[in-house]
Formats: sequence, structure tokens, C-alpha cells
Amino acid sequence: MRWIKRWAVLLLGATVIGGCAGPRTDLATTEDGTRFSASPHSITAKRYMAAAANPIAADIGRDILRAGGSAVDAAIAIQLALTIVEPNSSGIGGGAFLMHWDGQRVRAFDGRETAPLAATENLFLTPEGKPLAFYDAVVGGRSVGTPGVLRMLELAHREYGKLSWARLFEPAIKLAEDGFAISPLLYTTLKNEKYLVNDANAAKLFYEPNGEPRAIGSVIRNPALAATLRDIAQRGADAFYSGPIAADIVRTVRSHPNAGYLAENDLAAYRAKERQAVCSDYKRYRLCGMPPPSSGGIAIAQIFGMLAQRNIATVPPIAQPNANEARLELQPDAVHLLSEIERLAFADRGLYVADSDFVFVDVNGLIDARYLAQRAVLITDRSMGRAEPGTPSGVKSAYAPDPSPLKTATSHISVVDADGHAVSMTTSIEDNFGARLMTRGFLLNNQLTDFSFAPNDAGKPIANRVQPGKRPRSSMSPTLVFDRQTGQLLASVGSPGGSQIIGYVARTLVGVLDWNLDIQTAINMPNFGSRNGPTELEKGRFSADLVNALRTRGHDVREIEMMSGLQGIVRVRLPDGSMGWSGGADPRREGVARGD
Repeated sequence: MRWIKRWAVLLLGATVIGGCAGPRTDLATTEDGTRFSASPHSITAKRYMAAAANPIAADIGRDILRAGGSAVDAAIAIQLALTIVEPNSSGIGGGAFLMHWDGQRVRAFDGRETAPLAATENLFLTPEGKPLAFYDAVVGGRSVGTPGVLRMLELAHREYGKLSWARLFEPAIKLAEDGFAISPLLYTTLKNEKYLVNDANAAKLFYEPNGEPRAIGSVIRNPALAATLRDIAQRGADAFYSGPIAADIVRTVRSHPNAGYLAENDLAAYRAKERQAVCSDYKRYRLCGMPPPSSGGIAIAQIFGMLAQRNIATVPPIAQPNANEARLELQPDAVHLLSEIERLAFADRGLYVADSDFVFVDVNGLIDARYLAQRAVLITDRSMGRAEPGTPSGVKSAYAPDPSPLKTATSHISVVDADGHAVSMTTSIEDNFGARLMTRGFLLNNQLTDFSFAPNDAGKPIANRVQPGKRPRSSMSPTLVFDRQTGQLLASVGSPGGSQIIGYVARTLVGVLDWNLDIQTAINMPNFGSRNGPTELEKGRFSADLVNALRTRGHDVREIEMMSGLQGIVRVRLPDGSMGWSGGADPRREGVARGD
């Protein structure tokens, strides 16, 4: 992790997106009253923009937009490229959630993986009935769910694609054939990984014969993936979900010593779904996020519903100049308030939220303003330590809270096209390098470990337990922001980070909407929050005074690595007075924003 941090600092100082600044002083009011404006610390564009976790992928997204492609077209091309250049985080062997704005309505597309039809609720229990250790569950075929991302992208493309399906595969096919240079971040991730080298296909691609990762700058070519992508480009997603590719996926899953239950009929039967977006009001904004099986949309709506009862705008970060840079120091009141609110949201998440095709999730009750006002009353000057779930009006839960461990992973894509249509898409294979199984040049997910390992507790079933055909609960929080009065799109935001995603997205939106920070400065802010456990602070980013102030209020403070990977695009008034877009990407990873 030290190498990652050192490299991120170099990136921070070497690129135009990396500057750190205090609150904006150049705010301008647009014709619709929007108080967002461009900052010299963000990338700006007049017509369109793509932000992704890798510069190669972001460049490909911009090229698709230049060719007249839609936001969905660009997102597809970016995802295919990320399969190659960021294989540890996402790819065609995984799943995704996509929020789309077509100028008239918000649509939520669900490409989450499903449990095999042969799976049972005891999938992650030992013969003695105890939950497996995490990596005993992750590594191998047991954790592999039916991949959903390609079916979802095909569904979105059918509705909103401008360029042909095959055209969108051309950049990734060329990239897989010609190769790309291993970046410092990918090298470090490989260096810290101990399971992937045991997969012969992955080891041949990423490692030297002595087991060391191939050096930074080494060119990785993946002809097997190029052939896979060419087949899918020609025959559509059916080429993945039936025939030789599907057979090889199943063979890989079932032949591992830690074998799984995925079958060819699971792939053939998979369907992406459109679901009703979770939209809620906050001040003059409307926030729209992903519904179950993601917990992200509900949690973000709850967080901002409770923030509406307390004015966090009165405690903005304070610029603290030093010899090298201007940095933002968060105020203890702000960290305390948001962490306490997140505790309450995570308490409800653990009890009530799961795949709504299997469990009744009262979305309206959970985000009801009166209920959230009651929850906000529980916040005092002292930390509650651990919050208990609430009881929304009309909800009678027969479930037990989910005790599952909280994990981190994933990638995010934000795009706005020339028509002003937008995508916010979070995509994942779950843990770094997924199940550590590679077939036909791509890695398979371990998303089934997002289920609760224990099916019940204290005689009650857990809502997020394994069931055949069910989609595991996620924390992915792709979010679109609108002006409530005009209906105009204002922002597309999201992040990787497992269950920490919710906090990453929430504090970034607070930075933009409440503290008037430009998107890059908001992304650069130190990470913090609570997942209804300790108060987590990004290691090395907070002063001793702030830490002590929180501990005085009863917080169990843990300073840890918090590897977000935020991408965001915000509508702004440009310096020339015209309207355009400002993009930011997280300096903790390799992301960039590109646009014209």
C-alpha cells in the first residue's frame, strides 16, 4: 500500500486533475440557478465527457463520444477496455448496475450476478454448520455467480445505442491484441495478491516463471480475450451465455477443487432487469440511485434525508495551507454528524435490504421523510457506537440482521454525451481478481460472497441469505443528481470500494451540494465514515486534533487505508460563460476524466 500511496501522490502532482484546493470562490449562477462552476483543478468540456478508472479506458470512451456514440455506447466500450487494463476490479465475468438519463426519465438497469439454481442456503457453511473463512469461500468456483454485465449492457444498448454493437468492441479487441503496459497500481495489486498465481491462465498472463508479477511497463497481450470479444462482437451477448464460452465458464467453475454449482442452464436463463430508480429530494436537488438488490440507492436517500434535519453546510472543510500544498481539514462536527447518520443507515441496510424479487423491501417506508426525521433525532453530541435498526411505518420484519463481514472492491464509470444524456455505472467482479479463476482471457467474479454466509440467526432467516437464482445485496451506488425545479441533470457520480462505497459517494455529494466544492476537490477530500462499527478515517489524512475530538465524543476511531476510486461529472458554467461539464477522478487510483 505504501507504493500505491507514493504513486498516487506523484499522479496528484503531475496531472491537471490532481490539484488540491479549498472551497471554490468562483461560483457563478447559471440560467437555471445552478451554483456550480468550473475550477482550474477539474477537467472541463463543452460537449461531452467520460470519466473512468484508467486513462486508456477513458480515452476509448471519449473516442466513442467523438464518433457520435451515446453515453451507453461509451460506457460499453469503457467496460470492455477495463476488462483488459483493470482486470482486478471488473470485467465481462462480473456484474454491474447502470443508471441512465435520456433527457426525459431516469432508468435503472440491473446486471447483478445470480446464484446458481443448484445453490442452497448452506453454500458457505462448513460440514459442521459454521461459516467458512472469507478466502476459503472466495477462491475457486464456489463463489462464482452467473455474470450479468454483458446482458445488461446489451439491454441498455438496444434502447440507447447509436453505434453498432460490434463497433464498440473494436478498441478493446485491438487493445487485447496489441497489449498495454502494466501500470504501477496494477503491479502493486498483483504484488499484494497471493491467490491469483495459482491459476495457470492468469499466472501465464501476469506473472514471471518465478512467481513475481511482471514489471511495471511490461506489455501484456491477451489474445484469448481478443478472440472472446471478437466472438461476442459478432454474435451478441448470446455468444457468452451459450455455446463454447458458456461451457468453458462452467468447466472452470466446476473443475476447481473448491468447486461451484454454476451450470450452462444458469447462463442461458440469465436476464438483465430494469428496476424503478430510488429517487429522493434534498434541499433543491433530486438524487436518483440504484434500488435493490443494491442497498446504495436506499442508503444514500436515507443519509440525505437525515442530513436534511441537520445543516451540514454550516461546517465546511477549512483550507489549511502548508509549505507544499493547500489541503482541506474537515471539521469534527461534520465527521461526527455524517458518521452517526451512516450508522443508522447501515443498521437498516443490514436488516431490511436484499434482492426484492425474494424479499419484500419497503423502499418508500425506508426513505420516508417522517421516518428519517425520527431517526435523525437519535443523533446527539456523543457517538451512539452501534445503531439499532429502525421500524418504518407498516414494516414488520421477520428477519435477523446480517452479520456478514464488510468488503471492498469494484470500478466506476461516469459519462455524459453530446445530447446531455448520462450514465452512472458501477461494475464489479467483487474482490480483487474475483474468484481467481480465468477462462478465455477474463476473470470470473466471486459475487456470491456478497450473500450472508449464515442463512439464519437466533432462529430467524437473514434476508440476504443464499437462495437459488437470487442476486446478492450490493453497496454499489451509481447516482444521478438533478435540479428539482428545472429537472436538469446536474451530476453523475459513483465509486468502487465495497460497502465503503456508500460513504465515499455520500461525502463527495456533500462536498459538491453543501460545501460548494468543485468535483475534483470534493473527490480529493479525505475519506471517512462508519458502517455501523468503528468510525473509519483515511490513514494519514486527519489531524491529531480531529482524532482526539472524535474520541472525546465517544467514537471508536480506526485510521485505515480507504481506497476509493471515485469518478464524477458535474454540469458547470465554464470560464467563457457557456454551460459545459467539469469532471474529476480519484487520485488514489489511476482514473481520469476526458472530454471535448
